[in-house]
Amino acid sequence: MKTVTRTALGFVVASAGAAAVSLAAAPSASAAPTICPALPGQSASAASCSAESGPTGLSLAITDNGGVATSTADNFAGPAAIALGPGATVTMNGVRPGLAIGIAGPGGEVVVDGKNGPTCKGPAFAGDFQTLKGCLS
Repeated sequence: MKTVTRTALGFVVASAGAAAVSLAAAPSASAAPTICPALPGQSASAASCSAESGPTGLSLAITDNGGVATSTADNFAGPAAIALGPGATVTMNGVRPGLAIGIAGPGGEVVVDGKNGPTCKGPAFAGDFQTLKGCLS
């Protein structure tokens, strides 16, 4: 049964990633998306995004058109924060092994702490393999 659950969650996360890519690729009035990637032991920041990784983490934050994204990772975690549109905020913390993705649209909010299930408000989605939970609003 665990294999079925993991496979289904994998498809949900893959679908969310594909949706985020298509939203980010859609034409908008602003400049190109801002990308902040952090490999193990690195950090990256810009005006609207920041990513920080410990010695065993991978972190990614992407923003476009007024969104704010923050991602931190360690302990073999790989969170990706994607904030698209005015007022969108995504805060991701990777504290356990596993991938996580959070996507927020205009006015949406996603919080993933890696210990409890993710929370979503407004147009938002999150899938967290650290807790095997997700949310959609």
